[in-house]
Amino acid sequence: MTLAILADSLAIVLATLFGLVGVLHLAAPRFLRSAYRRWQFAPGFYYVVGIAQSLAALFLIVPQTRIWGGILAAMILFVAVVSLLNHRKYLYAVPAILIMIALAPAMAGPI
Repeated sequence: MTLAILADSLAIVLATLFGLVGVLHLAAPRFLRSAYRRWQFAPGFYYVVGIAQSLAALFLIVPQTRIWGGILAAMILFVAVVSLLNHRKYLYAVPAILIMIALAPAMAGPI
């Protein structure tokens, strides 16, 4: 019983993080747009990332779709980590890797 509560709590925390970052990407402040432009991503790509992160947050909240939210969130984080490592931002990749590790227990569905 306590493992299920821990998994639910972790899923809610991760969904909140993905939701907040998704809203940030959809709001597209200047510093975010310039960072995407500096790393030569397509114009407006931050909107695609924001929608994907918001969907991951929604899927993580609902226990029946939590596995799909975890898969989507893991794909988003994998691309982010690869991009950070490609740009030699090794220390910035560490939190994303830790969040990927936290996704595994959070994806435990209803028992």
